[in-house]
Amino acid sequence: MRVLDRIEQVRKELEAARQQGREVGLVPTMGALHGGHAALIERSARHCDVTAVTVFVNPLQFGPAEDFARYPRDLAADVAAAEAAGADVVFAPPVEEMYPSGVATRVEVGRLGEVMEGAARPGHFSGVATVVAKLFAIAGPCRAYFGEKDYQQLLVVRRVAADLSFPVVVVGCPTVREADGLAMSSRNRYLSPGERLAATVLWRALAAAAASGEGDGDALRELMARFVSSEPDVALDYAEVADAATLEPLGTVEGEARLLIAARVGATRLIDNLPLGVAA
Repeated sequence: MRVLDRIEQVRKELEAARQQGREVGLVPTMGALHGGHAALIERSARHCDVTAVTVFVNPLQFGPAEDFARYPRDLAADVAAAEAAGADVVFAPPVEEMYPSGVATRVEVGRLGEVMEGAARPGHFSGVATVVAKLFAIAGPCRAYFGEKDYQQLLVVRRVAADLSFPVVVVGCPTVREADGLAMSSRNRYLSPGERLAATVLWRALAAAAASGEGDGDALRELMARFVSSEPDVALDYAEVADAATLEPLGTVEGEARLLIAARVGATRLIDNLPLGVAA
């Protein structure tokens, strides 16, 4: 496996693979790799001839009061995890390689990037969309793998690929969970043992709502909020029922819908989601 830190290096590597008739898979990450990332890499390795994993903590998607400085960084561990999962290339550029002159050009995705996570974290999805556009431009034609755990991000990435005509197939992959239902996340490592236990209330709230058979949006929101309120260490940010394609809030569940939830567990903000109809 090759570890590269320059844009031209990885661009040439992946283009050479395509010239040999090999299909390229791309797994963008911010490092701190866990089982959820491993599942993305493994899926890419099964379906593509060459899998490139990017490890880049993108400063554009962090707000001024967020955890950019303390975001976990351990490149050696990430490289080992990526290789074990089947990666062929790790692209781990420094910030000055990705943004050598700062950033004058940003990608915006309209309302899709302004609701829920976009409202809670202004500018976040502009940062996501901008770095993803850069990574797609660097990688070239490929299949790009993203987890459904960050469902709104997945929709944003699909919109970027479609609107800007990137030759990239965006593949959404199911959320990977711990045995007790907690969605795997790099931020889980911030939780104390007590907070880690309390955090499972997000999954329990989603699962109860999905299994309830309820079709009224407000009733589903209230059900999820009640579950979260049972945990004193968890402060609900939002519990939403939205159209699965547009993320517009639903009054009555019709067609494809998604339950989405965000909360602070102690000082750590976690998100999760579930399609309606998934059994607990």
